Formats: sequence, C-alpha cells, structure tokens
Amino acid sequence: MTKPNPNTTALNLPPLDPLPDATQKYFDICQDKLGMIPNVLAAYAFDEDKLNAFTGFYNDVMLAESGLSKLEREMIAVVVSAINHCFYCLTAHGAAVRALSGKPELGEALIMNYRVADLDPRQRAMLDFAVLMTEASYKIEEQDRQALRDVGFSDRDIWDIAATASFYSMSNRMASAIDMRPNADYHGQHR
Repeated sequence: MTKPNPNTTALNLPPLDPLPDATQKYFDICQDKLGMIPNVLAAYAFDEDKLNAFTGFYNDVMLAESGLSKLEREMIAVVVSAINHCFYCLTAHGAAVRALSGKPELGEALIMNYRVADLDPRQRAMLDFAVLMTEASYKIEEQDRQALRDVGFSDRDIWDIAATASFYSMSNRMASAIDMRPNADYHGQHR
C-alpha cells in the first residue's frame, strides 16, 4: 500500500488516512507505472473531491482523444508554465517533454525560450497561441484562431489547445500559492 508524501506543500493538509479505496488504487498504479506518486496528487489527497476534480480534468486535457499529441500537450504545459514561472510544472512537464520527444534540448529550450526551439510551423503556431492566451487572452481575435487553422488545426484542436493552456495557468497558480514542490526524481529524468 503506497502512501503519498504529506510534505509536498507549505500548507498543513495531511492526506486522508486511510485513503479511499479508489484513490489508493490510483496511487498504487502511479507508483507501479511512474515509480512515484506525483506530488501534485499528494497535495490534493487531503480532500477526495478536490483530488477527483483535479485528476478528472487532467485526464481529460492530457489523456483523452485529441488531434494534439501527448507531446504537444506537454509542450503547451511547459511553455505556459515558463511564462508563469511555475517550478513544479516546469520540472514535471519538462521531464515529460524530454521523455516523449527523446530530445533533452527540446525540454530545455521550451523552458527557457520556446522561440529558440526547433519546432515545425504547426507547433510554433500552437505555442504562440498558448502564450497569447497566458499573457493576454483578451487580445485573442479571429485572426489568431485562423492562424491555427492555416497550419492544419481543426476547431476541436483549437479547443484542446485552449483547454490545455487554461488548465496549466490554473495549476501553475495553485502550485505557486501553496509552494508545491516537484518530486526529486523528475530533475534527472531523460537527460
């Protein structure tokens, strides 16, 4: 039985003990598959409803059927997190970009300045839109959506880009507010 680390944030919100059966099963799967329970999950484990809401939205945004690849969604997570200076998400999703792309330099470029990364026009347009959403969403106009269509994104894909960027802006703010710390394992992965 895997237990989440109770010291993942600056808040004194210990995980439920015992964890509900479904949560315990989910954490055991994480431990088996990832070799750890991501601290973001441990941070939410004080309240089953909040954990389920977070994981439900994460699973929909990052794992559901989409015209965006898993790598592209992780790229959005990193670029949005870079703008928001989110230590947790840059560390965790930077590791995911390195793993999915097989290119450690891509993860680093996206963290530092995505404009220097070796990206195709589709990826560049996707990240430009995610950045605009993150920095000044009120400035988005039809021409910005059309720029995505022009490189092959469908309207459904545009929704998924927006949902991914929105989710990470929310997650970044929560992680910063509670001083959520990434698992140490992420730092050395896929380098």
